[in-house]
Amino acid sequence: MTRVARSSSEAEIEALEQLCDRMVGFGADVSLEWVDGYLTALLASRRVIASSEWLPAMFGETFERAFADPADVQQALAALNGRWNVLASQLDPESLLEQPEDLRLAPLMLSYDDAARAEIVAGGHMTAEEADELLNTGALWAEGFSEAIEAFAADWPDPDLDTDDGRWYDDCLSRVLALMLPPTSLAEHVQIHYPGETLERDQLVDEACFGVQDLRVYWLEHGAKPETRRVEPTPGRNDPCPCGSGKKYKKCHGAATP
Repeated sequence: MTRVARSSSEAEIEALEQLCDRMVGFGADVSLEWVDGYLTALLASRRVIASSEWLPAMFGETFERAFADPADVQQALAALNGRWNVLASQLDPESLLEQPEDLRLAPLMLSYDDAARAEIVAGGHMTAEEADELLNTGALWAEGFSEAIEAFAADWPDPDLDTDDGRWYDDCLSRVLALMLPPTSLAEHVQIHYPGETLERDQLVDEACFGVQDLRVYWLEHGAKPETRRVEPTPGRNDPCPCGSGKKYKKCHGAATP
């Protein structure tokens, strides 16, 4: 049965924004969009990554400095875990397999139109060229996704491009990382991957979201294999003890074995 994908409430988004603002106040270069992209990559990975692993990788020591009080820590973790649970719902593998054509992932991204860019440029925060290159919907989200991949590189091995599966993996990932490309490189990407088509930014974002969903499904079949555990056979109670003592196993190391 397909599960309905959850969405973050306004209160949950506000709590996450407050967390990011607090982190920025302590010198962290983070944003709501970046954090959302980072968490998305963690959930699209080939294994479940515990918060004890990804929290220090994401924020370093800044998190501990920004949230020193236990109550503040719990509130901050609640904001992060709230978004984590929403993304886990949106990337529910059973639902993705049942409805592969449905777009379930709803990322948190800022939208930049021409008026917003012009206002930022007029305020002297960046040049027009920088605004055209950097102020694109999904760029910070893809940057967060990319940095999570770098932080957990062992969970994102390079694909074997000689295989169909490897090429599929590479294509899915390229759709996400394309959101970070400058205009010229992005145009080349579209020409190669969507020949004869012209894609608007919203369409590229949708392609990236489908790429994430496809990666989530990909890892179901290509996930990390559990390490094989070798269990040595237990000697019979009247057999010589393998420790070399010369005693029977039941009189030596097997004495405590019922």
